[in-house]
Amino acid sequence: MTSLLYGVSFLLDLLLGDPPHWPHPIRWIGNLINRLQALLRRHCHSETALYGAGALLWLGVVGTTYIVTWGVIALLGAIHPWLGLAATVWLTYTILAARCLRDAAMGVYRALQSDSLEACRRELSYIVGRDTASLDRTQVSRAVVETVAENTVDGVIAPLFWLFIGGAPLAMAYKAVNTLDSMVGYRNEKYRAIGCVSARMDDLANLIPARLGWLLLSLAALLLGLRGRDALQLGWRDRYQHKSPNSGWSEATVAGALGVRLGGPSTYFGERVEKPWLGEERRALEPGDILTTIRLMYLSSTLAFFLFALAAFVLKELAL
Repeated sequence: MTSLLYGVSFLLDLLLGDPPHWPHPIRWIGNLINRLQALLRRHCHSETALYGAGALLWLGVVGTTYIVTWGVIALLGAIHPWLGLAATVWLTYTILAARCLRDAAMGVYRALQSDSLEACRRELSYIVGRDTASLDRTQVSRAVVETVAENTVDGVIAPLFWLFIGGAPLAMAYKAVNTLDSMVGYRNEKYRAIGCVSARMDDLANLIPARLGWLLLSLAALLLGLRGRDALQLGWRDRYQHKSPNSGWSEATVAGALGVRLGGPSTYFGERVEKPWLGEERRALEPGDILTTIRLMYLSSTLAFFLFALAAFVLKELAL
């Protein structure tokens, strides 16, 4: 029954994505982060105090998210079982981001088909943290491929992983961890202290999903007729050629599957960041690689769902 509910949520995400005017818990989590961060900054000014504030920020946001999610499902379930099931489906649907990621990437891809480089940069700025004002068309395409590759884990595989382990409350707590990292987990002067705990906990939460993502993306590459062996080998070889202990797994795997190089220097908040190259440049990267990466994301996510559902079924049977 549980896997069936999660399957409905998975299909809803693929069909509906994230309509901008619909209520969404992740936006509420983002608002909570902003308000709590502002409150803590008013009382914490030294670097040491901001490190402590970052721990309180993480505990407050993640703890509140878990408790509220559990409470909403329990309360509605007590009113009527069907309300509890409906809440589970809706909350589970909101933690998945496959369609949303696809739509955002396609927005940049469509802009690349026009002659407006400014439109490409504008669309890209909606989905990446790097500065986009000086990027050329190849760099724009590379940034989109990297974003889809990384968020295949963060946006789909990891939420599914935690969902099948601890249900909607744990999966929503994971999304709070991930949202905290995306909002405050930077190493620049403004966020280095207050975002340290959020960044480290996001690394921990993605430790297993990132490595599963390497295997699932490699299998997806093989099934799609891409460079499956290169995906597996280069994903392993270049897995730590990234400042994040997790992002390199998926990005290097996708680079191998496509036969291109990802990574390289980028600019964030006006500061140039030197990042190693991932993969091997067997050919030039082109806008069409965005479409291929989306297919890799969809197939690896589907494989992840069935893998986790099967594992949950087997473990349940063994426990009986």
